[in-house]
Amino acid sequence: MKKRYSILSFLVISLTLISCEDKVNIPLETAAPKLVIEANILWQKGTAGNEQKIKLTTTTDYYNENIPTVSGAVVSVTDVSNPTPVLFPFVETPNTGEYVCHTFIPIINHDYLLTIAYNGQSYTATEKLLATPTIDNVQQTTVQGFGGERIQVKFFYQDNGNEDNYYLIGVKNSTKAIPEYGVVDDTFFQGNQMFGFYSDEKLKAGDQLLFSLEGISLRYYNYMNKLLNIAGNSNGSPFSTPPATLRGNIINQTDDNNYPLGYFHLSEIDTRNYIVQ
Repeated sequence: MKKRYSILSFLVISLTLISCEDKVNIPLETAAPKLVIEANILWQKGTAGNEQKIKLTTTTDYYNENIPTVSGAVVSVTDVSNPTPVLFPFVETPNTGEYVCHTFIPIINHDYLLTIAYNGQSYTATEKLLATPTIDNVQQTTVQGFGGERIQVKFFYQDNGNEDNYYLIGVKNSTKAIPEYGVVDDTFFQGNQMFGFYSDEKLKAGDQLLFSLEGISLRYYNYMNKLLNIAGNSNGSPFSTPPATLRGNIINQTDDNNYPLGYFHLSEIDTRNYIVQ
């Protein structure tokens, strides 16, 4: 056993020394670029919701540090639930790939149609804008963990007992660069108060947490559940490969085989800031 550890130690040291001398680029096959559509229409409670943004990029090779943006597309969202459909154009901020609308009108339970025309292809998706409960309160407790005491913070909200509901919950820790997300349904909480919680072994007094809550569709719940599982299974390895390409609800009407990545999603969103005590 000692010999095995010695060999492993030698290999680790050798690889470290090699990495100090040379930068190794492993040749990788690059697939044809795919359109990536970030179309999350979120209506912050207490606002008009008229300012909305859709971002278009493309996939690129592993070693490219710059994400290519997409300019020149024609982007719109149409409220198709109105007797006379209302179209909201999204205009690009020049050379950014960000398409902005300043006149959007969000209406709960209305169906909206996303339309994108780009490079001779037509992309569409339809989704309903769903309501979201209000975050009622936030509570902090100290719990006993394997490594000792740790802080746990919960935020509470009331589920609507008249329907099946699905939620996307998020938290942005001020000490971390990337928000964390999870999905939950009301199967065992129908009509009751529900909660999301956050705990981290390094959480301390003074840290700022931004909680978010969105009511989502069953299909988006399934999509995000798979996406979060893929992200969690990567274990931080840059060479981890997803088991399959995850397709969203956006369809290429011109060529179904050339499908885009991303999802068209609309929801109310409630947020709550909290400073750890």
